[in-house]
Amino acid sequence: MPAISVERLSKVFHDKKRGEFRAVDSISFEAGRGEIFGLLGPNGAGKTTTLRLLATLLKPTSGTATLNGCDIVREPEKVRGSIGFLTGDMGLYARLTPREILQFFGAFHGMNGARLKSRVDEMIETFGISSFAGTRTDKLSTGMKQKTAIARTALHDPPILILDEPTSGLDVPTARTIETYILEQRAAGKCIVLSTHVMEEAEYLCDRIAVIGDGKLKMVGSMEELRAATGKHRLREIFLDLLDMK
Repeated sequence: MPAISVERLSKVFHDKKRGEFRAVDSISFEAGRGEIFGLLGPNGAGKTTTLRLLATLLKPTSGTATLNGCDIVREPEKVRGSIGFLTGDMGLYARLTPREILQFFGAFHGMNGARLKSRVDEMIETFGISSFAGTRTDKLSTGMKQKTAIARTALHDPPILILDEPTSGLDVPTARTIETYILEQRAAGKCIVLSTHVMEEAEYLCDRIAVIGDGKLKMVGSMEELRAATGKHRLREIFLDLLDMK
């Protein structure tokens, strides 16, 4: 059984000015354990809506998906226990320190005592947070906040990680730390869904890539499959070709 199975998933919004807007339009795909699955598309293509549907933050208009064997419509609470979801807004509390944030979210996921302390210490070491672990989050740089946000996302050791632009706006050393962690999690057998605008990052990290535009899935495949289908070599050119943006 795949870690993630998406079946004809759709989300329709209703706007007074625009009327009915189909943000996600009957998309289907699978992602396996030990796989980094890339989700690429221009702004407004439906990527973030798709991720929010998978994370059960939105309810689908039609279709469904299963994550770790749990249905997003019928078993949303079980889905949430199986995933770590990094959102674009990071989800951090400005007045808390990174250590306090990790302790809070660990307790939220049922961790306590020595187990919680050990896991928090492990995440602080993994992401190089030690030097600012006791500093209020609103005093931290973007890179420090992003390290904290990803540590929070992975703290409870979920089998599935959903990462929405994890390296956006980061310097090269910080981005490398995060990329290394993503690769380590793949090696540990986790399923990672990665949304990014950085083509080089997607080409380096992802085992397979899905390109989405106007809410529709244009193609899913490995770099070799995408190259064979489009006749292009660089991911940027493949991306533009699939979206008919030559």
